[in-house]
Amino acid sequence: MTHSKQAAKRVRTSNRRRNKNRAVRSAVKSKAKATVAAAPAERPAMLRESMKMIDKAAKVGVIHKNAAARKKSRLMKALNKLAAAK
Repeated sequence: MTHSKQAAKRVRTSNRRRNKNRAVRSAVKSKAKATVAAAPAERPAMLRESMKMIDKAAKVGVIHKNAAARKKSRLMKALNKLAAAK
């Protein structure tokens, strides 16, 4: 139980933000995995969507900008590896 109205409101808002941030982080991970698993013809379009989603998450502060760069780099590395394998 909180001691003040302000503390109760902060609990509500932080829970709302936490749930939204978790959903965005999860969506970013799912999109990246789907991009790697996609058919070769669909990958370029899915890659653009993935990159856009990662950049938006970094822009609003869901993930750090360096974490976003790292995710994008690892995604490109995985896709390049798949392209070289065929």
